Parts: sequence; C-alpha cells; structure tokens
Amino acid sequence: MGNAFRNAAFAAVVCFAPFGAVAQERDRTAEGIEAYREALKDGNPAELFEAMGEELWKKKAGPKNASLEQCDLGLGPGVVAGAFAQMPRYFPDTGKVQDVESRLLTCMSALQGIDTREHVEARFNTPKKNELVALATFISGESKGKPVKVSLAHAMERKMFELGKRMFYFQAGPHDFSCATCHGQEGKRIRLQDLPYIPSKEGAAAGWTSWPAYRVSSGQMWSMQWRINDCMRQQRFPEPVYASDMTVALSLYMAATSNGAIVATPGIKR
Repeated sequence: MGNAFRNAAFAAVVCFAPFGAVAQERDRTAEGIEAYREALKDGNPAELFEAMGEELWKKKAGPKNASLEQCDLGLGPGVVAGAFAQMPRYFPDTGKVQDVESRLLTCMSALQGIDTREHVEARFNTPKKNELVALATFISGESKGKPVKVSLAHAMERKMFELGKRMFYFQAGPHDFSCATCHGQEGKRIRLQDLPYIPSKEGAAAGWTSWPAYRVSSGQMWSMQWRINDCMRQQRFPEPVYASDMTVALSLYMAATSNGAIVATPGIKR
C-alpha cells in the first residue's frame, strides 16, 4: 500500500509540475508585457494627436466659418474638462444617447454647417476620420485622471445600456462569434495579449478607460469607434456604421460598467 501511495504521489507531481511551470512562465510573460507598456508611455505619440485635436477644436471651419468651441459635450457649451468621463450620455437636443464621436458630428453639423456624411462614410485612417480621432483624443485627454461617471438615470440611457449588453453577447457571423467569445471569461489571452473580462468593473475599465490610444504596431491613433470596428472585423461581422446606435450602445455598456475607474487616455497599445 505504501509503495502504491508513493507511486501515485510521484505520478501526480510529474503530471502537475508542467502546469506549475506554465503558470510561472505566464506570470513572467505578463510582467514583461507590463514593463514594455510602461516603457512605451514615456513620450507617447498620442500627445501629438491630442495637440492636433485641440487645434481642430479651435479652428474655424465649414460654411459657417465657426469653431467647435461652443460644442456642448454634456456639461454646457464649450466645457471640455471632465466631459469625456461622463460619456456616452443622453442629449436632449438630439433625443439620443451619444458618445464623443457621434456628438462631434452633431456639433460639426450644427455649429459649422458641415455635411458630415463624408466623415461617416470615410474609411478609417483617412483624413476625414483622422480629424475626428484627433478631436476625440483631445477631448478624452481633458478627462485624464478623472473617475468615469456615466449616468443611467434617463430611460434612453438604460435602454442603450441593455442594447449594448445584448450586443456584447450576440453571436453571429460565419464563426458564430460574439464580443463575449474573447471578453466573456476571466483569464483569457490571445497570443501574448490578455483579454479583459468586460462584464466586470476591472475588465470594463481595462477595455474602456485607455481608449483613444496610439497603436505602436500600426503607427496609428485609434478611437473607441475604430476599436469596435476592428473587433467586428475580427468576428467576421459586417462593418458597423460609424457612430451608429449599436456602436454607442456597446460603448455605454463598457463605460457604465467601469464607473468609478480612472480615465487614462490618451493611451498606448502594442
């Protein structure tokens, strides 16, 4: 009996030892990635896009030759500081819940007289879209260090939150994927990238508070609208309409779930 017990114990050690080694290797890899991210933060190129966005915010443009400085982002005309931390939100003048980019389209149309269809229909990483990404980066930077404080007090906000939650779990496409396929379980990773568990506050914060962000691998500045668009591409979904209710609803679901977390934009990603 003693020999049998020792043999079983030895087999268990042999069997589980590789798992311990894998766990240690995973921890070392995670530490290395985190150190890499910290190093990237020094001289983040996103600061250039932030400055570009501020210039565009103050620049007179469009048929009305006006700037965006009187754009109401939810805290009153022209108030930028802290506005991003409270978006998406319901706006009475449009009767819609809007994120920063959809709200910018409203202000460009109303204040500057710009036909924004070209901005909506333009591909990402083209001049029209890059203007909006830069503006979103500037506005987000004015909330850096502030806690996320997204309201669900209005009926439309609650409705959009539930729509965003349904969209997160909605499975479709040739591979029957959903957002939850990658972000619906704790501890998942793709290649060397940890995948945040969005239904949790911590995971939602990781997925929400660091965008817009500069993508080192592509040399591009991405907004949350761009991030959602690329997620849909990876799911093999049809490309979503820019600043559509569906994209805003997903943003609201992430933002409201991360309430209380600290805004860290403009971020930097691999």
